[in-house]
Amino acid sequence: MLNELQDIRRLDRADIAGRATSYWNAAPMDAAEVFLPRSTEEVARILRLCNATGQRVIVQGGKTGCAGGADSTASDVVISLEKMDEIEAIDELEQTVTVQAGVILETLQSALASTGLFLPLDLGARGSCTIGGNIATNAGGVNVIRYGMMRQHVIGLEVVLADGNIVSSMKPMLKDNSGYDLKQLFIGSEGTLGVVTRAMLKLQPVAHGRATALIGLETYQDVLAMLRMCKSRLGSSLVTFELMWGEYYAEVVEGLGLRAPIPSGFGHYALIELECNSVEAGRDRLLSFFEEVSEEGVAFADGVIAHSEQERQTIWRIRDDFEPILRKAPVYLFDVSMGVAHMERYLDEARERLQDAFSNGRLFVFGHIGDGNLHLFFLPEQGGKQEPHKQREIVDSCIYEPLRKVGGSVSAEHGIGREKKKWMPVSRSAEEIALMKTLKYALDPSNILNAGVVLD
Repeated sequence: MLNELQDIRRLDRADIAGRATSYWNAAPMDAAEVFLPRSTEEVARILRLCNATGQRVIVQGGKTGCAGGADSTASDVVISLEKMDEIEAIDELEQTVTVQAGVILETLQSALASTGLFLPLDLGARGSCTIGGNIATNAGGVNVIRYGMMRQHVIGLEVVLADGNIVSSMKPMLKDNSGYDLKQLFIGSEGTLGVVTRAMLKLQPVAHGRATALIGLETYQDVLAMLRMCKSRLGSSLVTFELMWGEYYAEVVEGLGLRAPIPSGFGHYALIELECNSVEAGRDRLLSFFEEVSEEGVAFADGVIAHSEQERQTIWRIRDDFEPILRKAPVYLFDVSMGVAHMERYLDEARERLQDAFSNGRLFVFGHIGDGNLHLFFLPEQGGKQEPHKQREIVDSCIYEPLRKVGGSVSAEHGIGREKKKWMPVSRSAEEIALMKTLKYALDPSNILNAGVVLD
């Protein structure tokens, strides 16, 4: 196989060992081979040969995934799409951009900055995550309340199937009902049905300004009342409603050595952001909005409207930079979703279960509350008696089991990967999982693509 692929760049053993397994796992990477193709055709050649020999393949992008979906072993061939990093075309008339799958999200954002257009997807890993990975996991981020998930931004895809066949539909049409919308099969499939190599994405006009506020709220009922008012009064100008629970806010502010925009001590902190014709108009709109809701009895304890880009960046840094929490290993990260009305009930039960199992453990919570997504960090007590793998099983149970009662999902935007397969029945029926397996077998009967990811 190597003789037939010798013209495709690959890493030597030292380079492989010099790479981390992932952003979240610093252990040296392992793989039989790591190929760095530069085109769809090269990916197709690799897969054609691997499929013929039954060689299993792991597809990698920025390796920032949180569920182990891109982790490889010594017997795996890895296809890293990092060299497929070309921004092929920006069409300002159609408001689309065509990219290879290895383009870094932040690189694309920068390239679009001068066009008056932008890709609404934005998330904390923007500096290392790739467009292909965003598509494979159907990434969400901080603008979902206004613009939707990654699925809403994808117009066309080019995909290489397990047998090396190329399926390409890269047309700038919003309306095309000529048969099945095949691209939807691959968005969110975590590389198990095919390898996304190119994408055509829908862009949006850049608003002239963004206005940002941070407010403190005592109770979760206050949060729900504020969210309800934001949606009804601010309408489509509302792009972000992020929520940090008090423990998270205090830990990050102190750990980063920041001057708190508003004091610690409140139960919840909401980050609210508007798109507007100008920053000044947005600030005025936020001020009048807060005056309106106060007069109508919607309680909030304190608040600040950012009056400079530096102040805005400070507010966002508190939301985005959870490094102070990650310093306290071991840390377990979770990504769940449910109806916003159920979040307080869910967290109460999860905390109770965690307290029973880890009397000195600490839970930190923030989330994209506007679209029902919570991120949880749990730090078990230092020097606990459980073995690490047993400890993880207990924590997983404490976080995932309460989702059953509220009809929640074990994965809002991070995917299933390898880590959450056991918990899929919490979110999906037996019939749904069976249909997923049918699709997997139809497209990859030899099970070479990301074997063991999402499904066994």
